[in-house]
Amino acid sequence: MIRIVQGEISLLNTEGLNVAVVGVTGAVGTRMLEMLEGSPLPVKKLLPLASKRSAGKKVVFGGKEWIIAEAKPESFKNIDIALFSAGGSVSKELAPEAAERGAVVIDNTSAFRMDKDVPLVVPEVNEEALHGHHGIIANPNCSTIQMVAALEPIRQAYGLNRIIVSTYQAVGGAGAKAMAELERQTRDVLEGKQPEAAILPVKGDKKHYQMAFNSIPQIDMFQPNDYTFEEMKMINETKKIMDDRQLKVSATCVRVPVPISHGESVYIEINKNNVESSDIKALLSDAPGIVLQDDPAHQIYPMQMNAVGKKEVFVGRIRKDPDVENGFHMWIVSDNLLKGAAWNSVQIAESLLKLGLIEA
Repeated sequence: MIRIVQGEISLLNTEGLNVAVVGVTGAVGTRMLEMLEGSPLPVKKLLPLASKRSAGKKVVFGGKEWIIAEAKPESFKNIDIALFSAGGSVSKELAPEAAERGAVVIDNTSAFRMDKDVPLVVPEVNEEALHGHHGIIANPNCSTIQMVAALEPIRQAYGLNRIIVSTYQAVGGAGAKAMAELERQTRDVLEGKQPEAAILPVKGDKKHYQMAFNSIPQIDMFQPNDYTFEEMKMINETKKIMDDRQLKVSATCVRVPVPISHGESVYIEINKNNVESSDIKALLSDAPGIVLQDDPAHQIYPMQMNAVGKKEVFVGRIRKDPDVENGFHMWIVSDNLLKGAAWNSVQIAESLLKLGLIEA
């Protein structure tokens, strides 16, 4: 059975959960296993799933070896929770099949994020939205997650009127092949060779550009309004998570030659005057999942390399706009593969158990 003590999960002779991880060999899938290892979720049985070419390989979890199987509709029989991170097309095909067989799907792709019947959840922000799930729960975009987690305490205290964000997104967000390309390009440039580009900014787009020693102001495909799909994801997801369609949100998303961890320069306008940066810092210093790193006198602020491998969202450089009474600037950093993906997914699973929405 499960006992909830002060919001924490305590296990008492539990039978445990059957958990499937779809895309288990990918960058996010491997980290999902790591996050499950350190979670209080009572995993009785792990079902690692991937494509046909990975079937038969093994992963280690809980001190045991588990054989990877090919992900098929029938794979989800008797599964309690299915964590998906194998791409949108796989999720669209298999997530409804998993839900139909009784699994609660936590999907890390964009396949269902804007579906009105699918909760889009960051536990520190809108955990209560889980009560409205119908078998599928969406994990937001990595850049959206870290931003709304940092802004929610401010929104609760003072309200939010406008968000303008410029991202500095790691190459790891584009996958393992993009990271390998960055490494090759960096080596080529340092050796005086001409680097080849075949993946970034978008593998399926017409042109590809060198990522090494460069920044590219395009993440995903351009839309008719000249924003990229990534930028529109941040805009629309933020409004959905915060349940505020009147909130003004604009985004510019830029890829930078950093392997892991996204940085974001965020400008906000709150709905209250006479608020100081010290008030914002005080709020964030006590916020769940947030680490305040803000001491300009000693050059202390969040940096992307220091966030790698950490679950938290790091916030600093908080300062009042010199010309706008209710405007503030800040710098937000987080590991895009953990809080931006794997950890947030496992947190959602923990919340389901804590809220009594799934039984073990």
